[in-house]
Amino acid sequence: MSHITLIRHGQANSGAQDEASYDKLSSLGHQQSAWLGAHLRERGQHHARLYTGTLKRHVETAASMDIGLEPVRDARLNELEYLTLARALEAEHGIPFPTDNASFTTHLPQVFQYWQDDKIDGAPERFADFEARVSAALTEIAEGDGPALVVTSGGLISMAMRQVLRLDITAMAQMALAIYNTSQHRLFPIGGTLSPTMFNAIPHLEAPDRHYAQTHV
Repeated sequence: MSHITLIRHGQANSGAQDEASYDKLSSLGHQQSAWLGAHLRERGQHHARLYTGTLKRHVETAASMDIGLEPVRDARLNELEYLTLARALEAEHGIPFPTDNASFTTHLPQVFQYWQDDKIDGAPERFADFEARVSAALTEIAEGDGPALVVTSGGLISMAMRQVLRLDITAMAQMALAIYNTSQHRLFPIGGTLSPTMFNAIPHLEAPDRHYAQTHV
């Protein structure tokens, strides 16, 4: 069993109103990814394998990291469709689509709760199906040979932490809100079970002149 380091993609198009428009890195997102790749190379961290979701922001992040590994693309590592869920929640239950960061922080837990309770008919996938695909993908990667990097999204990372820490849905949402762009999160096998040994690490963004690049959206 091998350890897995999950990486959230670089900053995407945070002003988007739909999934397709969101799915591309900003110029800052490319820079964050390049800094992370340089940090990994400079520290000589060994990773035998690289995986990404199939979303454009995942692929672009891995490319900008430039760590010399050919990525395996796996759609099971794709993000939940928050914007689609939010529009469906508004249409079906009258809960307004968030208009700023403050309303987003209260809105995301609502979306997760309604979704988990199967109360969003327009959901592109059921919460239980998202949970199952994340578990299956990470279990399969952990069973491979050598440490693995996985470039994915914040919602998927929060689901992985929910599974290993047995978090309730509110805690999962709070964790998702905290995750930085290009942050690292490590799951290490202990006693045959993946356990979290690192969460939300951004050493490549800790220098004072890079603090502006510590973004969540």
